[in-house]
Amino acid sequence: MVERRGLRVRAGRLVGVVATLVATAVAVGLSQGWGRTNQAPAASSAAASSAAAVPIAPVVLNGTDDAFIQLLIPMNEGALALIDQLDTRPADPSLRALLGEVRKAHRAELRDLRGLLAAGNVPELNIHEGHQMPGMVTEASLAELRAASDAEVSSRAAGLIRAHLAQTVVLCRGEQTAGGSPELKALAGRIQQARAAELNSLDNRPGAPTAAPGG
Repeated sequence: MVERRGLRVRAGRLVGVVATLVATAVAVGLSQGWGRTNQAPAASSAAASSAAAVPIAPVVLNGTDDAFIQLLIPMNEGALALIDQLDTRPADPSLRALLGEVRKAHRAELRDLRGLLAAGNVPELNIHEGHQMPGMVTEASLAELRAASDAEVSSRAAGLIRAHLAQTVVLCRGEQTAGGSPELKALAGRIQQARAAELNSLDNRPGAPTAAPGG
């Protein structure tokens, strides 16, 4: 009982730190150009996010580090659920190919994020279950995608994945500004680079919607 009470208290504190991280990320995102993706695309998003192995040695995670990991894990899992669901539906070939690369990168990131939690001796907590966080693919989103017509599936999926990728860029900037672990800040930098490349590929793939003049 004492252990469960301690986990509940810690989860409550993490929610507060997540709010601070999101606020910091928003401020950093605005100062550096919200959603800016004009960085040079990486050769491979999977390679960019796991170019350097996360150390096995113990690490020290501060509240921002912990909150960043506990938020990014369910965000990545939601994106993977979307990609898995799209496997059963007709979709634009260029989008499907890109999402195959995103799937590999996200799986590698989950391995690294959980490795850092373990190295920091921090338990994984699903503090965002049922929450509507920016950029998170929810069960409601997946249900809407399942109900969408075949003609709508690609555009809806692309919109969901774009929101996820763009929000992760913002959160990675916040972690690099307010985080404490050099190992996690380095990983956040690699993930940010991968997301920028993925967004660039998403927006410039054949058949992608073209922004209206002045839009």
